[in-house]
Order: sequence, then structure tokens, then C-alpha cells
Amino acid sequence: MESLSVYHGAISRETCEMRLCEAGKDGSYLIRDSESVPGAYCLCVLLKCVTQVNEQYTENKAPGQTKRLFRKVKNLISAFEKPDQGIAVPLLYPVTVQKLC
Repeated sequence: MESLSVYHGAISRETCEMRLCEAGKDGSYLIRDSESVPGAYCLCVLLKCVTQVNEQYTENKAPGQTKRLFRKVKNLISAFEKPDQGIAVPLLYPVTVQKLC
């Protein structure tokens, strides 16, 4: 997971929201460690306010959508970069971790 540039590690929900709001574009996204489920991850997406895609490589699905499971986070991101895949806005703008020199 650490090799993904959008993986921010063990940041709080508040820090996540701040980073997404700083990005300022609907469809901005990042991945962080879940605060409530050890070993799980959250894919967080900006849409007027922060929304969260479920943990453990599954997603909150829109009514009428089939539940989808993903073995790799890269596959989940790739699937949701396309419109009309069951989330409100596609993953358009990765919010990458800023490396300190």
C-alpha cells in the first residue's frame, strides 16, 4: 500500500477532510488507514463535502448497483476513475502525499 502515491497512512478523518478540501475539486481522492477497523483502508472522495468509500476494498453502492469486491486497491481506483460506476463522482484528481526532503 505504501507504494501508492495517494496512500496517506494513519491520518485522522479531520486531516483527510482538510487535505481533500485543499485540493478543492470534486473527484479529488486519497486513501488512508481506517480509524475504526484495524488493517482496513478508507478511500475518501471529495464531492461538495467529504464522502467515504467503504473499507476493505469494497464500496458504498448506489441503489440498484451490484456489490463489487476488489483484490487490489489499484483495481478499485481504476474501476472508479470511470463515470457511472456506482459512486457519485468518478475518481478524477489524486491527492498525493507530499514527500519531505
